[in-house]
Amino acid sequence: MSDQTAVRALMGRLADAWNDGDAHAFAQVFTEDADYITFFGLHSQGRAAIEEVHRPLFAGPLKGSRLTGGSTGDDGVQIRFLRPDVALVVATGGSTLQGASAPDPSRDSILTFVAVREDGEWSFASFQNTRRSTPPGLGGVGDGVGVGAGERP
Repeated sequence: MSDQTAVRALMGRLADAWNDGDAHAFAQVFTEDADYITFFGLHSQGRAAIEEVHRPLFAGPLKGSRLTGGSTGDDGVQIRFLRPDVALVVATGGSTLQGASAPDPSRDSILTFVAVREDGEWSFASFQNTRRSTPPGLGGVGDGVGVGAGERP
């Protein structure tokens, strides 16, 4: 399996664990000392903390939610290898809450991951979720993934 495929598979494991509401499996895709920053600024440090934070979320407000590519349906995944064993992943995403038939555009986010390969296995060392929005007065700037987004040479 190529490294590109392995990093995409890791993202798939993360989504599967979320969709199953499994905080333990969700945390397992992160390194032991990972940093996890939510859209509202909560900073969890370490795999155990990531699991601890997600357990009540999956049992409560996020119960039955599903990770999606956001309201546009496109996951916009861009993987760039900074070194052979370190990848920067930028993606668009969102979630569909239990009982909803489609993703809520207000939950659309840009996600940033740092994936690392240790002992032949890929895991996430860092994650940040930023809600997509256009601040007043910017006239549509910010409506897309970003200026200069797309394939890199």
